Amino acid sequence: MARPPFSNSIRRLRFDADQMTQAELGAKVGVTRQTIAAIEQGKYSPTLETAFRIARTFGQPLDAVFSWDEGSE
Repeated sequence: MARPPFSNSIRRLRFDADQMTQAELGAKVGVTRQTIAAIEQGKYSPTLETAFRIARTFGQPLDAVFSWDEGSE
């Protein structure tokens, strides 16, 4: 399976948020810890709704959490 054409800063944001765990973030946005881990590692593309929920959890705009890798097209 090819990696999604975007990157994210979820791990750093979790660390900055008092070292929030993947499980805690998953509970806040309504997904499993495994889903958060896969998104962080670039192995899974979140739905738009999940991406917005993650960004909202950290009080960040979507483009501060996820960025599109232009060269991947």
